[in-house]
Amino acid sequence: MKMLINVAESVVSDALRGMAASHPELTVDVENRVIVRRDAPVADKVALMSGGGSGHEPLHGGFVGPGMLDAACPGEVFTSPVPDQMVRAAAAVDSGKGVLFIVKNYTGDVLNFDMAAELAEDEGIQVAKVLVNDDVAVTDSLYTAGRRGTGATLFVEKIAGAAAEEGMPLERVEAIARRVNELSRSFGVALTACSTPAKGGPTFDLPAGELELGVGIHGEPGRERRAMMTSREIADYAVHVVLEDLPPDNPVLVLVNGMGATPQLELYGFAAEVHRVLGERRVAVARTLVGNYVTSLDMAGASVTLCQVDEELLRLWDAPVRTAGLRWGC
Repeated sequence: MKMLINVAESVVSDALRGMAASHPELTVDVENRVIVRRDAPVADKVALMSGGGSGHEPLHGGFVGPGMLDAACPGEVFTSPVPDQMVRAAAAVDSGKGVLFIVKNYTGDVLNFDMAAELAEDEGIQVAKVLVNDDVAVTDSLYTAGRRGTGATLFVEKIAGAAAEEGMPLERVEAIARRVNELSRSFGVALTACSTPAKGGPTFDLPAGELELGVGIHGEPGRERRAMMTSREIADYAVHVVLEDLPPDNPVLVLVNGMGATPQLELYGFAAEVHRVLGERRVAVARTLVGNYVTSLDMAGASVTLCQVDEELLRLWDAPVRTAGLRWGC
């Protein structure tokens, strides 16, 4: 596989150097692998922090900035960051109002964030944690006990980030983050496998004429493999299983997310089919976001995330955000 890299061992460090050069509004510690908004700590504001394995960009480093995260900790590709990174980041962004850890439900992330929370509290930092587990495809996988955390991570980070920006206390920001997770569901489809720099080739075998329904963002197996389907057929399947798990009473936010190698042309065509199915099911759409946001390196495919919203959650979603990966209202 041809990749735009120097050597596999320096991929993450090289990317962080590029982020530092491209975004002066961020403080990027390449050696310790911590990304912080430059104006941190922001006085009288709860800080939001997340992190995870690299390879899912712009998640999480691309979501650091006003209206979203205060800090992010990237690990090696598909590998959790370590507690020392997290404690360093928490100390850098804590204004005395506490820090909310937003954790995708993968075993390494959960264990390391739990340890980091204990260490941070030993240093006098108040910490709350929210676990994101929105993927309806499978209950357990190679990386998780319980449901995986995927596209809803973006909704949690954006909406909770807006709540923190408004000056809400830690308990309230945590409650809003939990609520967003509880009201969100996701389902992903892979058309090709992803390739890691270390392996230099596909991480799993997916024949050219097949797709994986319910794939995870690390290439974990989903529900089943089928012969290639049309965009219309995939939307029928994906939206059905999401609505089957959580039939909405309110309008929904829709995330049509690319897995990294799916062009916008295809994603918008897929978004049209997702809207068609939602219309047939009489589900009102409040807002739609289309693009590559929670990715899996160079995997071709897409995921659908729906989040029920009321007036407060929609207001927080619409609030200004200014990050490398998400920006509006500024």
